[in-house]
Amino acid sequence: MPKEYRTVQEVAGPLMLVREVQGVKYDELGEIELANGEKRRCRVLEINGTDALVQLFESSTGINLSNSKVRFLGRQMELGVSGDMLGRVFDGLGRPIDDGPEIIPEKRLDVNGTPMNPAARNYPQEFIQTGVSAIDGLNTLVRGQKLPIFSASGLPHAQLAAQIARQAKVLGDNEQFAVVFAAMGITFEESNYFIESFRSTGALDRTVMFSNLANDPAIERIATPKMALTAAEYLAFDKGMHVLVILTDITNYADALREVSAARKEVPGRRGYPGYMYTDLASIYERAGRQKGKDGSITMIPILSMPEDDKTHPIPDLTGYITEGQIILSRELYRKGILPPVDVLPSLSRLKDKGIGEGKTRADHSNTMNQLFSAYARGKDAKELMVVLGEAALTDIDKLYAEFATQFEEKYVSQGFETNRTIEETLNIGWELLRILPRSELKRISDEFLDKYYEQ
Repeated sequence: MPKEYRTVQEVAGPLMLVREVQGVKYDELGEIELANGEKRRCRVLEINGTDALVQLFESSTGINLSNSKVRFLGRQMELGVSGDMLGRVFDGLGRPIDDGPEIIPEKRLDVNGTPMNPAARNYPQEFIQTGVSAIDGLNTLVRGQKLPIFSASGLPHAQLAAQIARQAKVLGDNEQFAVVFAAMGITFEESNYFIESFRSTGALDRTVMFSNLANDPAIERIATPKMALTAAEYLAFDKGMHVLVILTDITNYADALREVSAARKEVPGRRGYPGYMYTDLASIYERAGRQKGKDGSITMIPILSMPEDDKTHPIPDLTGYITEGQIILSRELYRKGILPPVDVLPSLSRLKDKGIGEGKTRADHSNTMNQLFSAYARGKDAKELMVVLGEAALTDIDKLYAEFATQFEEKYVSQGFETNRTIEETLNIGWELLRILPRSELKRISDEFLDKYYEQ
């Protein structure tokens, strides 16, 4: 029976100090029993001699210092995992909230995971089809990759996240695919949108969803991505599935980290975020990947809304260092009605070259991707020139490029949130647009592909 302590010294926000404890370890779980018998959970943040600083999962309201009891449970936070988790919705601490039965766990896993040995990692190289042309065709997602989406307030990143979760699949026979979706600090309305969106399309059957609402405690928000990744590691490395993990919104997670850090009176770093935010984010992102000798894989799409549309803000800045590229959403495209408003030029998938080509997508993919980037960039320049100098100042070929840029945004990038395009459809739309330009301009495509696709 765990020893009970009645030595609660003070409570400040989400933190509580317990004196004269013995044998208590960092990160250990505890239980507080109030005078009326109500129980609340906590976690050890710091040990200083016989003093333990603990963090409350629920609110501190109603805790009476003199007659509250604290028990430490001798274990860290765990998640009971089982194949039955697919199709279920949980809160940020892994408790079912969909009126279904409790999960009978096959095993209990520490939510902090075990770091993956870099030497045991396999290089990401297989294509994942999201059904979104701007990603599949130009910033390809590869199995085992971490590819964040940089959004901003008011942009439809929730719809894009739901679309990718519904549509994503790995090409090939008998490949088991699952989605783990974790939403942090979202409104009830958004949570409901995700659940209904998955349920109506049948995607919920292959999804494990963790939903932490904006009015849930900050500490629960910090636990949510760890819960999600623990479920993903079990499905990937124990069950051999290919798992896509979507985390939204990382900004809410980092704000919860800052809130707890401020309560602990830690020295703040940039913009008040704790100095260890880089390592904390890395401990989440680096749980994605492929392991040698294991069939499964974890691919991750973290979504973050950049405060004030600022790419240099600490959250997108640090995320960019740790992950392999970024998909950037553009307010300008959104105003034009381009959905999803993916800004393809500053977007980047550093591993795209590894997941495309013969046997993965199609042999002409790499050539057409480079040509589309080049033509779109030149077309945007031509359009800007047209605004300043008028259409008369443009050469005939510049006018074609300007037309190409307009058509590219309307036909290739814009597809709405319900359209699911195969990679063949995406590549064919690319060729259709390239036919706007004369063959002599397509210098980045080899003649064999021009003969095969351009002349049709």
